[in-house]
This record gives sequence, C-alpha cells and structure tokens, in this order.
Amino acid sequence: MTYETDRLYEEVAYVAYHFHWSLDEILDLEHPLRQRFVAEIAKINRRLSEERE
Repeated sequence: MTYETDRLYEEVAYVAYHFHWSLDEILDLEHPLRQRFVAEIAKINRRLSEERE
C-alpha cells in the first residue's frame, strides 16, 4: 500500500465513523471535499474536547 492509499482508508474511516455515511457516499466525494469534511470533523472534536475540560 502507498501512503495515499493508507490516507484514503483513514479519511474514509474517519468520515464514516462520525457521519455514518456509506463507503460509496464517501468515495463519491471529490478529494478536496472529503478532506474538508475530515478537517471540519476534527474541529468539532477539538471544540467538544475543550468544552469538557
């Protein structure tokens, strides 16, 4: 596997876990849009984590 393939699996798993979208729905996203969702989920998680402290 290449780095890109590993990263793709990571992105898909992350979005699927948080949004409960199917594999096909996630893979249908253009790469920049998928990365944007990953970034937005990370921001939400950071904010929620900070609120719990």
